[in-house]
Amino acid sequence: MSYTFINGGVTAPQGFTANGVCAGVKAATSAAIAKNAKDDSPAPIPNGKRDLALIACDKPCAAAAIFTKNLVKSDTIYVTQKHLENGVAQAVIVNSGNANACNPDGYEKAEAMAKLAADALGIDETNVIVASTGVIGQPLPLSPIESGVTALKDILSKDGGTNAAEAIMTTDTVKKEWAVQTVLGGKTVTIGGIAKGSGMIHINMGTTLSFVTTDAAISSEMLREALVAAADVSYNMVSVDGDTSTNDTLAILASGYAGNAEITEKNADYDTFLEALTAAFKAVAKQLAADGEGATKLLICNVSGAKNEAAAKTIAKSIICSSLVKAAMFGADANCGRILCAIGYSGADVNVNKIDVAYKSAAGEILVCQNGCGLAFDEAKAEQILLENEIEILVTLGDGDGSAEAYGCDLTYDYVKINGDYRT
Repeated sequence: MSYTFINGGVTAPQGFTANGVCAGVKAATSAAIAKNAKDDSPAPIPNGKRDLALIACDKPCAAAAIFTKNLVKSDTIYVTQKHLENGVAQAVIVNSGNANACNPDGYEKAEAMAKLAADALGIDETNVIVASTGVIGQPLPLSPIESGVTALKDILSKDGGTNAAEAIMTTDTVKKEWAVQTVLGGKTVTIGGIAKGSGMIHINMGTTLSFVTTDAAISSEMLREALVAAADVSYNMVSVDGDTSTNDTLAILASGYAGNAEITEKNADYDTFLEALTAAFKAVAKQLAADGEGATKLLICNVSGAKNEAAAKTIAKSIICSSLVKAAMFGADANCGRILCAIGYSGADVNVNKIDVAYKSAAGEILVCQNGCGLAFDEAKAEQILLENEIEILVTLGDGDGSAEAYGCDLTYDYVKINGDYRT
């Protein structure tokens, strides 16, 4: 292992500062919904959680991003894609409480957000990444963002990363921030980040937002290659509810301050960087799944012995996405039939007569299916295993050497409560 997790977040790498404030975006959006008011109605006095974050570097950075594959996208994505055509960025502005998606003026509002940040920082507005998350189909109120940016420009700091992590939360119950270090060419390199996501998560990149910074010297082309590779086995293996967001954005900025030889090709330094990035993304993936709306348990599905990696991924994701599996885990019901069913309709080529299934947690491990057939097992022991807050579903096949891991959560009554009145 060539990396080490450290304390910190998006400001841990050299050159980056950040912060988050309560601008009143959430309050203004909620008030507009309640009153069926126009977008230009006066926003209420902010009195709630932070809902506007700003991340900045003191120099232009190599940058890259990947986005949701949902055909319905927030206009923030189109603006960011345009801004990143040259592979350069210097700041990120992101609000929560309003997704700025499916609005006739969404693109103009996203551009306005970028300009507000650029003017405050004294940089080119095309060097600003912009993102939003929250209620879809509701006009984005700009006045609280304008006042929020004014406040943010004076409080950006190395200690403000955790406030930025809080500001991008919607139904999240915990902040997601992380930092990891590795060594490239004798130079210590730091990668840090923040993420949000609790519901509308079936990442296909891919609501989740994640913003990553690093002081590594690496080209924008290699950053994108690393993002795609790391996300494929981490973020894209997460599902909370099967709904792919309109706003999913995973962006990375590299300041180059670490002083390593710039990575411009897939060499040993690239492999080391990718290893650290992937490890961090997998840790975040577990956090996202564990904090699923209403969730009480993190589910980790490990598939081994598949025909190939693609088949293993398909099977693991099918199991994690199954509402019946998720409900069974909530009820601590060791029903292997639901696992087998999810494997059977996954579309992967599987010899169903060679499937073994076991459950594992801090309370122990129990085999419930062998060679595609259910076994007699100790129900009381199985229940104790499934009552833990982190459960592994172990699927062993006899088809090859493909393996994969997927991350999800149980399906609870609270998920329906949260989403039954999400807008209000």
